Amino acid sequence: MSLLIEADREEGYAGWHDVFRQVMPTMDIHWWNDPQVDPQDVEYVFCFDPEPGRLATFPNVRLICAASVGVERIVRDPSWSRSIPLVRMGCQETTAQMADYVAWACLSAHRNLPRILQARVSGQWDKFTPAAVVADRRVGILGMGSLGGAAAEMLTKVGFKTAGWSRTRKSIPGVESFAGPDELDALLRQSDIVVCLMPGTPDTMGILNAERLELLPSGASIINVARSGHVVMPDLIAALESGRLSCAILDVFDKEPLPADSFLWKHPGVLVTSHLASTASQRSRAQYASDIIAAFERGEELPNRYDPEHGY
Repeated sequence: MSLLIEADREEGYAGWHDVFRQVMPTMDIHWWNDPQVDPQDVEYVFCFDPEPGRLATFPNVRLICAASVGVERIVRDPSWSRSIPLVRMGCQETTAQMADYVAWACLSAHRNLPRILQARVSGQWDKFTPAAVVADRRVGILGMGSLGGAAAEMLTKVGFKTAGWSRTRKSIPGVESFAGPDELDALLRQSDIVVCLMPGTPDTMGILNAERLELLPSGASIINVARSGHVVMPDLIAALESGRLSCAILDVFDKEPLPADSFLWKHPGVLVTSHLASTASQRSRAQYASDIIAAFERGEELPNRYDPEHGY
């Protein structure tokens, strides 16, 4: 069996080679741009952002393992055969880190951390009273896949009143479930904090626009750890500046790294984090890919398999 690993440079590949060798000692492992590799021999690919058309040069690929949860950069390649299974990254470390981040972000929004940090910068003694205690705060999660479900479970442990919205109804103890387009507005109307964890599809881009932000309770907060395009940025800023929203915590952006001169760095109602909500180690991701390949070899159903019909 032969596994091809995408990496920009051979030096970057070295770290991946080492961890994959540890978890798959019998696998024939090669760098993406190794001139010695016979394209006919490649059966498995581990990648994040393959250049368009490259996947089609390996005619015998049987399975593609994504190095990240998001697979937009893989599926945008029109030469990728949809008959080849594509599995999104889903290691436990990825899920646990996201749940940790969401819990931190919700507590930060709850106590208005951006306002506290603004007072620190200005040297202002800004003593204000929290609007509520955690038990009275309602969090609505948009997207209840593996990451959203783990985040919801964590938030219930913290004490938030938690609800989730997804394409199909979910059953998670202590979490109210909303499903389908007809129930989205109802979730938003009751959410003091909205956490965006949806996949990036044509149906979800721009979903948090002015009309939907207006549905939120006054003083609500937005946390986006999914795709920047889910939130219409001018509408978000207008809602912050009008006082309709109290704060936004953003981990994803149209352009990354976020330029140093972006107004978002200095906006008093915005807290920027550098796309770090979930950054699993190479070892954890390699182990997950190894487990997926082993399951595929045994003919088992694959978790986190990309569904072209639904776009995630």
